[in-house]
Amino acid sequence: MTSVSTPGTAQSAPLPADWRDFFALTKPRVMSLVIFTGLCGLLAAPVSVNPVLGFTAILCIALGAGGSAALNMWWEADIDAQMKRTAARPLPAGRMPRESARDFGLILSLISVLIMAVGVGYLAAAVLAFSIFYYAVIYTMWLKPRTPQNIVIGGGAGAFPPMIGWIAATGEITLMPILLFAIIFFWTPPHFWALALFVETDYAKAGIPMMPVVAGQHSTRRQILVYAVLLLPLAMLPFWIAGAGVVYGASALLLSAIFLVLALRVAVFRQGVGETDMGPEKRLFAFSVFYLFALFAALVADRWIMG
Repeated sequence: MTSVSTPGTAQSAPLPADWRDFFALTKPRVMSLVIFTGLCGLLAAPVSVNPVLGFTAILCIALGAGGSAALNMWWEADIDAQMKRTAARPLPAGRMPRESARDFGLILSLISVLIMAVGVGYLAAAVLAFSIFYYAVIYTMWLKPRTPQNIVIGGGAGAFPPMIGWIAATGEITLMPILLFAIIFFWTPPHFWALALFVETDYAKAGIPMMPVVAGQHSTRRQILVYAVLLLPLAMLPFWIAGAGVVYGASALLLSAIFLVLALRVAVFRQGVGETDMGPEKRLFAFSVFYLFALFAALVADRWIMG
């Protein structure tokens, strides 16, 4: 059996990987948000969607997200081994060879694009293929280890699913899916930097130039607030252009206002630097996840209620 390096040991044989390890490679918690926003993009489109086509599109989005996540873990196995938050993942824990994660990621990615092309459409397949490349190569291999703007630019990787869902339903790219992309793009920096503030030591230890490590906490907090300010009018745009109705508009205003208040608390918070001292950051991070779920749920509810 091939041996791999694991933290704290010289060489040791990896434990046999089972289905749970391969499932963990897909980052299921992240995938749940990807699948949900993709489904919302599909359901919010102003057309009737064939259930088989819809299921196929969401399946392909899920497979593509899982494949790109596995490639991310393959590439970052050494980094993950240095971080407390990720050290128990299958590769740094030594439960499978890195090549298995790479091959698994490539197979899932290829299958997702092929099925999307044949079963849904070439435009949706092309955007899906680019989203996988964006996350696995542009973000993981190029941006993340080189620039503190990694999350800003790399945020595009997580912003594709609702656009893909919309394209799968309609067969075209219009202003609405671009706005849905933009909302997630601008949501990503404050969401991720809130996390980075209370796990800053992990990123510093691994040598990843996240914003708090490179620019410091003061600058990061200020930028979180700037993005939260920009997010509010951006989230309202679907309502202002009549792409969504009052149900979405009221929900977007309320959710974005709460997001802004929590970001303001993070921006003015100056006490302690330890993980236990970062209540405002943890509250913003937790709410940011709820924010995206609730905002896109409101978009679908608006479509079905308002017609």
